[in-house]
Amino acid sequence: MAKKITILGGGPCGLYAAHRALELGAEVVLHEKANQFGGLAGGHQRGENWYDLGVHMLHAFDEEIFRTCADAMSEERIEVPLKAHIRWGDKLYHYPLRGRDILAGIPPFTLARCLTGLLIAEFQSRFSGRDEGDDAESALIELYGSPLYEFFFEDFTHRYWGIHPRDLSAEFVRRKMPRLSAVDVFKNLLEKLKLTKARDATEGALRFETLHYSQTGTETLPRSLAASLINRGADLRLNSLVEKIDPREGLIISTIPLPHLIQAIDAPVDIQATAAKLRFKPMVVYALLVRKEKCMDALYTYYRDRIFHRVGEPKNAGLKVTPTESTTLIVETTCEIGDRKWTGEALPEIIRDLEAEGICTASDIQEHHLLHSEQAYPIFNRGFEENLKVVTDYLAGFPNLRTTGRQGAFTYPNMHSAMRMGAIAAEELLVAADSIRSTNAESPK
Repeated sequence: MAKKITILGGGPCGLYAAHRALELGAEVVLHEKANQFGGLAGGHQRGENWYDLGVHMLHAFDEEIFRTCADAMSEERIEVPLKAHIRWGDKLYHYPLRGRDILAGIPPFTLARCLTGLLIAEFQSRFSGRDEGDDAESALIELYGSPLYEFFFEDFTHRYWGIHPRDLSAEFVRRKMPRLSAVDVFKNLLEKLKLTKARDATEGALRFETLHYSQTGTETLPRSLAASLINRGADLRLNSLVEKIDPREGLIISTIPLPHLIQAIDAPVDIQATAAKLRFKPMVVYALLVRKEKCMDALYTYYRDRIFHRVGEPKNAGLKVTPTESTTLIVETTCEIGDRKWTGEALPEIIRDLEAEGICTASDIQEHHLLHSEQAYPIFNRGFEENLKVVTDYLAGFPNLRTTGRQGAFTYPNMHSAMRMGAIAAEELLVAADSIRSTNAESPK
């Protein structure tokens, strides 16, 4: 008899978990509470146009995942060279920042202070033997030195998360904070000379890579992948919110936020209280239809001192926009549920900063829509590790259950890494089920 897997969540992680489970011969039932698949990587149609919930494009880092997704997207797939910018100082530079960009973007005296601070930090890490701090501020200073931390990281991190770096865990730096590739040139030299020690940190974006998109945006990938799963016999259910789960019955892969899963399995009150301490940062996208052929030169641009942190123009990646003489903008900003950004009251400030950047004016905007995500990013506040361990240790008591993905594992994978996490969860669960079956079959009657 075929094994049956129930999957909670129809984002990239859940969909790819379903794909791998089918490959391994399982029956699949997937529940997605929304009216479409995709989760954070989904697209939303408003009027005649599609808007993405942020910038999400398929990479080719994982050949197996890429080939599966490319086959599903078929002729809808468009290859797009990466072209991203970051506003650094008073200019736009290639993203990620290169060494000469750092030199050009920092005033000479500040640059000298930053390089001196970096050198001191490197030597201290090598020779002082001091313990690393448990907060992000200490970790960043230990990694880059005080001047560079104060110049580049402190204010932006505080505004982006609404939390000062000293109140974020040091783990945040290792898992989420991209490395400054330009600074790494200097740091790598010191490592080769054995004047510093190697560090763990998140790799930044590649300078040159090919992305994969479509004329209707991000929605194509999850829609196409879901269609291929249905054709192969999977039972995929939209508008299907599972409120109660018995983790002792059947095989379950969960990609939903950990606090929601803990509630659904009716965990003890103390476990639910601990899970509730695992917080997520909400995000809102101001999706704009703009009466201009083109607003930007790049696919997307990062900003460090605006109300928004990233602006994308999907038309530059091949998105079809109606009317044809118009374009769309995806303006991303973190927020709190119910604040001015979340409700749309911050639109005047959004437009003000767009005008200041020369992107568009108020009179250019034909339509605006709000796209919300309540659990966009896990918040690695100080002490989250202990709470996460309590929850994961409790869940480990259910061998039929795996929780994975960004929300399900409370971590920061990119899209293709989340899909790989889904595949691994399906493999582990089915292998474990086979092992239990074999043990039961060999047991004396």
